[in-house]
Parts: sequence; structure tokens; C-alpha cells
Amino acid sequence: MSLNRKEASTTAQVISRALPYIQRFAGKTVVVKYGGNAMVDDRLKASFARDIVLMKAVGINPIVVHGGGPQIGELLERLSIKSQFIDGMRVTDTKTMDVVEMVLGATINKEIVNLITHAGGKAFGVTGKDGQLIRAKKLVVSHQTPEMSVPEIIDIGHVGEVESINRSVIDMLVKADFIPVIAPIGVGADGSSFNINADLVAGKVSEVLQAEKLMLLTNVGGLQDKKGDVLTGLNVSKVDQLIADGTIYGGMLPKIRCALDAVKSGVQCAHIIDGRVDHAVMLEIFTDEGVGTLITNQESEGAL
Repeated sequence: MSLNRKEASTTAQVISRALPYIQRFAGKTVVVKYGGNAMVDDRLKASFARDIVLMKAVGINPIVVHGGGPQIGELLERLSIKSQFIDGMRVTDTKTMDVVEMVLGATINKEIVNLITHAGGKAFGVTGKDGQLIRAKKLVVSHQTPEMSVPEIIDIGHVGEVESINRSVIDMLVKADFIPVIAPIGVGADGSSFNINADLVAGKVSEVLQAEKLMLLTNVGGLQDKKGDVLTGLNVSKVDQLIADGTIYGGMLPKIRCALDAVKSGVQCAHIIDGRVDHAVMLEIFTDEGVGTLITNQESEGAL
């Protein structure tokens, strides 16, 4: 594709403006949780893959952790397996876990690897069971009403939480110049499989790797205040305040807590970004504007 002089000049200016960011983040690790609309819209899938390949090409080490809830739900429905949710988590019996492993570990993981490969990158897909990358344990869920003297323990099946991350598996792939693509399936001490929230896995991976950035793609513009305006440039104490006053609630709470845990554990900053925007990852890394909410581990608020 040939560019006229005006288009070529605009392209040169854009690349020039990105140079300070490229220099700043070269050699750094960025963990990206990939999910939502960006995983189902063909145009967004292609732009995401190009962003990841570009990051690798300029010396940044991207690590992709992906979800797949809607795709799991669709296959369960086709197989006439009823889904049940408790506190937003899918109850995962043995049959459901088989579907989860098939969708996350095979279908979606391989599709993302193929997208990155098609965009000119070199990706390697793994689940948390490979090389015991994600050691997990059963997630214990309790429920209590005013009438109960003690909380009720609810069994939600093969739903797990991260016990540890074997970073040597990721280090090996990065050293071999691969882009790791991780499906959030953990393995228990007895070899059993666990379905784990992808945001939580991405957060734990970023903590273990002491990543420069954790990026969580969502289907919203970012964290919003009570007026509906997107908030950004937040620090830990400000986010704690927003949780306490009820500004952050409901479905956004798990993502925010994941981001908070990461920055409190040494990750420089976390981004909750709008995955419905073309090249959202590139905009967040290589421009000042960004497309979502930034949370830093700095005492003073401000963009990174």
C-alpha cells in the first residue's frame, strides 16, 4: 500500500511521537489480559494481534492471558449443559470442566496463537497445567445470612484460585523469543484441573514477573465516577477511597481488586482499558491519551 506525501508525513510524526515510549519500555514486561468484545470482533482481533506483535518488535515482552466465558457458555448451551453462577462465578462440575479445558486450552488458545502468527509474530500457547505453570487450589466460597450462626460453605466444583506461578516456564518462552499465550486453567496437587478467573491469573503473573504494566481489556470505557465520567491517573489510596464511598461496586470490583493487588505487589501500574477500541493496547502504551483507567503504585496521582 503506497502513501501520498501527507499520509507519509502523518505516519512519520506518529512514529516519532511514540519513540520516547518505545525507549522507556524496551526490555520491560507487559502482561495483557485479553477478553470481551476484542475476542469476538474480527477487526478487533486483528488489531489486538498487530499491537502485541508491534510490542515484541520494539523490544517489549508481552505476556497474554486470555479469558473465554462467552465462548464456554455457548458450547455448554449447544451441549445442553446448564450453567449456574454463584457470586458471578460459574459452577464447574466435571462435565463443565471438560468443556472449559476444550474451549480455553484448545479452541481459543490456538486461535490467539494463529492471530499473532498471522500478524508476523511468534507465539506459543500453554495452559496453566503445562509445566505446572499455574499451581491452584479449590476456591472456597462462603455465604451467610443474618439468620445463620455460621457461614455456609458452597461447593462450586472445579473453580480454583492461584497458589503459585512457575515463572521458569514463562522465562523459557521469552528467552526463546516467543510471546506466551496463557489459558487460565490451573492444576491441583493431585493433578486435578481448575477453572480460574483470567483477570486473577493475569494479576498473579504480573506480580511474579514484576511487570512494568498489567493491562485488563474490558467492554467498558474504564472505571467511571458517579457521573459516568472515566477516571484515570489514580493511586492506591484514591482507589481505596472510591471503593469505600461506593463509587466502585458490582462487577468492576474484582477487576479493580486484581489491579490493586498487582500494584501493591510491585507492578508499576495497571490499566483497565476499553477493548472495543481499535488498537487499544497500542494507544495505552505509546500515547499520553490512553483509552481507560490507569492505577499506579505512586503516592501522587499521574499518568505513566
